[in-house]
Amino acid sequence: MVLQINSTAPDFEAETTEGRIRFHEWIGDSWCVLFSHPKDFTPVCTTELGTMAKLKPEFDRRNVKIIGLSVDPVDRHKQWSVDIEETQGAAPNYPMIADTDLKISKLYGMLPADAGETCEGRTPNDNATVRNVFIIGPDKKIKLVLVYPMSTGRNFDEILRVIDSLQLTAKHSVATPANWKQGEEVIIAGSLSDEDAKKKFPQGWKAPKPYIRIVPQPAN
Repeated sequence: MVLQINSTAPDFEAETTEGRIRFHEWIGDSWCVLFSHPKDFTPVCTTELGTMAKLKPEFDRRNVKIIGLSVDPVDRHKQWSVDIEETQGAAPNYPMIADTDLKISKLYGMLPADAGETCEGRTPNDNATVRNVFIIGPDKKIKLVLVYPMSTGRNFDEILRVIDSLQLTAKHSVATPANWKQGEEVIIAGSLSDEDAKKKFPQGWKAPKPYIRIVPQPAN
């Protein structure tokens, strides 16, 4: 199954380090970042989980829930949490899904259907493709998919930047240019005619080309 932007994020029930959840119900009216890991006690993932714990206040401020997934059982997740706190200075302060039967990894297209039905005996390399980031909106639609190799740690500052863009563009008829950061100029959405744009942006805009209409970032 290939999940694309604007696909509905598949719902599921799962055991986590904070109890059993039904995913869509757990998201509620929030945004969500689901990020996956091929195995517990892997070095790059250890740094990522600690980084996310430290950044959680930034996600909270944006009404974004964080949830991790690893192809190991809950008790292993809890043991790993001790190492994460010791080495990274913060333990996961968000739930970690135990995908022991590989069902969620398959449901989200991270493992093939013939990958088996248990995490037992699987190495990180067997699960190397379980390295995704999904940003999901309150409407339960997938807004972004990122896939990382095991050798490259994820850039969570970029994920926060994308969330800022997604939340802004969901509210206003704008798009954000390359390397945009909060507070910088934005582009009027191409779907908006000049006539309609004048109503929404009566102060006018800069237009180096007719199709590039630049305005200050609208107030949230």
